[in-house]
Amino acid sequence: MAEEEKKAKTGGSGEAVLKPDPSKEGDSIRISSDVIAVIASIISSDIPGIVGMSGGVVGGIAERLGRRDMTKGIKVEVNEDKVSIDLNVIVEYGKSIVESTDKLKKEIRNNVEKTTGLKVEAININVQGINVPEEESEEQEPEKK
Repeated sequence: MAEEEKKAKTGGSGEAVLKPDPSKEGDSIRISSDVIAVIASIISSDIPGIVGMSGGVVGGIAERLGRRDMTKGIKVEVNEDKVSIDLNVIVEYGKSIVESTDKLKKEIRNNVEKTTGLKVEAININVQGINVPEEESEEQEPEKK
């Protein structure tokens, strides 16, 4: 990925720099925005009603080639010790979008803050599609003769 693309994706340096102990002058911890995106991806896979992430054309091509990108559909912006996360999700047909996305936001906020020590400033969820199970889509389509 080109450096310009990386900066656009992460909103700057692409990492948060933490000073865990101010008395230790030269010490720091750097957390990549990709780490935060992977945490969000793992959490999203455990939320009922969230089927997956939508990564657009490039993500779809990579997946067809056999590579799974854990950060697909997730954009992380790091600003000092604050994080903003944008997610593009696909929801399950028949589930409440509001309930599923509220639970997703709550779990991501809790886990990112607990794991990284960073403050989650905003989580923006864009519902990009609805997954209809094959049995239901076949039942709804009239038989062609």
